[in-house]
Amino acid sequence: MRISDEEVKKLLGGFAAVNAETSTVPTNALSAELDAEAQLREQDLVKSVTSDVVNMPDREEMIAALKARIAAGTYAPSAEEIVDGMIRRAIADRAR
Repeated sequence: MRISDEEVKKLLGGFAAVNAETSTVPTNALSAELDAEAQLREQDLVKSVTSDVVNMPDREEMIAALKARIAAGTYAPSAEEIVDGMIRRAIADRAR
């Protein structure tokens, strides 16, 4: 599964938002308001990620397409593409 730049940015942006919110201790009224905002952002993020996952092509289709390209001799990823995939996989594994 390929993790797009957009997905990585969303993931890292979510961590930054959580870290920013937990770094200060606001008053009770402000705390409740910030908690509500954080919950809304979290719900939006979950909806967005869920939508992205639902709209992803089936893994079987992707594998079949890659096998066909390999068999035809047209699959030749560059070193940059291989490294990019390795880095994305490492980021995704750490996010679990």
